[in-house]
Parts: sequence; C-alpha cells; structure tokens
Amino acid sequence: MSAFFITGTDTEIGKTFVTCTLLHAARARGLTALGMKPIAAGAEMVNGEFLNEDAARIRAACSFDPGLALLNPYCLASPIAPHIAATEEGVTLETGRILDAFAALKGKADLVLVEGVGGFRVPLSDDYDTADLARDLALPVIIVVGMRLGCINHALLTAEAVAARGLKIVGWVANQVDPAMLRFDQNLEALKARMPAPLLGVVRFQADGNAAAAAADLRLPLPA
Repeated sequence: MSAFFITGTDTEIGKTFVTCTLLHAARARGLTALGMKPIAAGAEMVNGEFLNEDAARIRAACSFDPGLALLNPYCLASPIAPHIAATEEGVTLETGRILDAFAALKGKADLVLVEGVGGFRVPLSDDYDTADLARDLALPVIIVVGMRLGCINHALLTAEAVAARGLKIVGWVANQVDPAMLRFDQNLEALKARMPAPLLGVVRFQADGNAAAAAADLRLPLPA
C-alpha cells in the first residue's frame, strides 16, 4: 500500500483536480485507489448528505465509494478558514479521528491520496495546522504548484516548509490555473531547476475540468 499527502502553494490552485487526476492515473495502472479530504470547509445538503464539492469530486474519482465518514471525516458548512468555521460551528477537529479514518482507508486500497486544506500551513486550531497533520500522517508529500504570477516564490517557500517538518517531497505537479499566464514555459523551467524533487507532470488548463482526460499527463511516484 502506498499513500501520499497532497499539498499546494495556496488555496484555489487545483489540488483537488490534481488529486482526482492522480487517482485516475493510478486506476489506469490497475491499482485500487482512494482519496481522502480529511477536512473540508463549505458544504450543502445534497440527497440527504452534508457534502463538500471537493469531497464529492474525489469520491467520484475513487475506485469505489468508501463512504464520507472515511473520505471526509470533517465537513464544515461555511466556506471559510477551517479553524474559524470549526469554532463557529462548535466542532473540535480531532487528529485521532482523521488518523483512524486514514488507517481504515489504507486497508481497502493499493493507493491512498490525502488532500490537505488550502496551502501547507493552514490553521486547524490555536496550536495545530495542516503541516502538523501532514507530519502526524507521516506521508511523503506531493506539491501542487498553481502556475500563475508569483508561483516560483510560493513553490519554493512551500518546499522549504515541508522539508522543515522532516517530510520527504517525492514530486510536484505544475497546474496551469491561469491560461493567460505570461512566460509559462520560462517559469516552468525555473521551477524545474530549483524544486528539490522531480516534476511529475504538467496539467494544462482545462475549462471543463476533466480529471480523467488529464491522467495521461501525470506520473505517480511509484515503482514502474
């Protein structure tokens, strides 16, 4: 069983899209693949379920539906910073509940991808953030770089923060979130020369957000 923690250079840079794309890439290799969104902020009632859009997209990309209790242990209603949403909703984000759900998923799949919240250091409580969660999960990290102005600085700072937690970066994905980005190729080359891990692929901008179609553009950091 393999598992990775998916983090990003910021919020709204396509972590969920890349997570789904990697799940499809794994399934294309014949692997049973499950995704996990431990904490999601922003949800509505859908068919009797309190559902976050990102969690729904990950569930659709999985080999099978493991159930929201495992896939998304904490689903907060307000689309705001999770520690603020949790406080307003009277919810305590307990690490043990997340680790237990992750352990259950590990027993069901060849590959589990755990997607973080926003960037790498998003507060979850007064003294705990998503970097601490990644450390407690003890998973190698894949960084999603949102390719737009400022991405080089954001990517290098994220890589430094991951390394400071003693976590291994196994690769990064260049996700073209801004189709009008100037000097895309030059920025990509600058990142390839500076990031401390291999490029796993480039995801070009897709207006329709078809993760399955993009799967061929990415490789998983797994043995051939």
